[in-house]
Amino acid sequence: MANLQEITEKKKRVRELMTKLDLDAIVLKRQSNYSWLTCGGMNLVGIATEMGAVSLVLTHDAEYAICNNIEAPRIEKEEKLEEQGYKIRTFEWYDDQERKIVADIARGGKAGSDCGLPGAMDISNDFNPLRYSLTTWEVERYREVGHLTSKAIEEITASIEPGDRECAIVGRLVAKLWENRIDYITTFCAADERISTFRHPLATEKEVKKRAMLCVNSRKWGLIVSLTRFVHIGKVPSDLDKLYKANVHIDCVLMANTLPGRSVAEVFRKGVEAYAEMGYPEEYKLHHQGGAIGYVGRDYRANFDSKEIVQENQAFVWNPSITGSKSEDLMLATAQGPVLLSKPVTFPTLEMKVGGYVFQRPAILKK
Repeated sequence: MANLQEITEKKKRVRELMTKLDLDAIVLKRQSNYSWLTCGGMNLVGIATEMGAVSLVLTHDAEYAICNNIEAPRIEKEEKLEEQGYKIRTFEWYDDQERKIVADIARGGKAGSDCGLPGAMDISNDFNPLRYSLTTWEVERYREVGHLTSKAIEEITASIEPGDRECAIVGRLVAKLWENRIDYITTFCAADERISTFRHPLATEKEVKKRAMLCVNSRKWGLIVSLTRFVHIGKVPSDLDKLYKANVHIDCVLMANTLPGRSVAEVFRKGVEAYAEMGYPEEYKLHHQGGAIGYVGRDYRANFDSKEIVQENQAFVWNPSITGSKSEDLMLATAQGPVLLSKPVTFPTLEMKVGGYVFQRPAILKK
C-alpha cells in the first residue's frame, strides 16, 4: 500500500518535529505510529498490544528499523521496509540491544521516543497531531475499510434471529471481518433490555428475543473504524423509532459542525444543545460523545474543555447515545463539509438534512 509521495510527506513531518524539538533522532514503536509512517504496515505480534515488536528510528538524514532476529525475516520479506528507505538493524532475541543500537544511531545526541525509552524524551503529545490530517492515499484506504466494515456488520446484523446468543453473533462478525484481514479491536453486542442497561455491553451468552445492537471497532492498514447497527424482530415500536431518529439527528448535528478550523469544544457544545432540543438534556452525561479517530480508537474524546481544532482531512467518529439507542459512523472533515467514510451498504436508510448538509444514515433493520 506504500506510496513514495505519502512516505516522503510523512518523513518530512517527522523531521520538522525533530527540528522543532531540537532532537537528533526520533524512535517510534507504538503500532499506531508505525502503521502511520509505513503507510499501513504492522509491527504487531499480539493483536491487542499498543507497543510493537519493531522500532523505527529517524535521524535528520537516515532511517532505521530495529528488531530482534525473530521479526527480521518478516520485516524484510513482507513489510519491505528497505524499499521505504530503512536500514534494518537486528539483535538476537535473548540479548536485547535496542537501547544500545539507538544510542549508536543517535551518536550520543538527543533522542525522543513514543515508547518510554530510557534516556529519551517523551514526544507522544507532540507527535500524535502529525497523524491527524490524512493524506489523499490514507483517505482512499480509510474509505475501503469503512465500506468493508459496514458491509460486514450489516450482513451479520441482518442474520440475527431470535435465540441467537450475543457471543455467537460477535463470533460471526469477527469471522466476516477476518475474511478481509480486518482486525477487531472492540466488539459489543446487546440483546433486548441490555441495550438500555449498559453503554458498554460486552457480549454474553444471553439470547436475542426482539432486538439487538451490534458495535465494532475494526482496523485495517492501521486505520480504525467504529460502527453501530440495530435490528428489530417485527414492527419497530413508535416510541423506539422516535428515540432512534432523535439520536441520529444529534449525530448529524455533531457531524455537520465538524468543519476544519472549528474548535472541537464548540462542536461538542452543539451536540449537547441538540440533546436538549430533542428532549434529552441529561443523556450526554451518561457516555462520552466520541471524537477524533485514525490510527487510535479515539485520538482524543471531545468535551467542554477540549483545546483541539478540527484539521482538514481529519477523521472523526461521534457516538451520541440516548438510553436504548446509539448512532455511530466514520466521517471526514473537509472544507466542502463532512464526508461519510462509512455509511449504510445493505441497510435501510434515513435521510436527514442538518446545517445545509444531507446525511444518509442507517435505519433500524426490521425483520
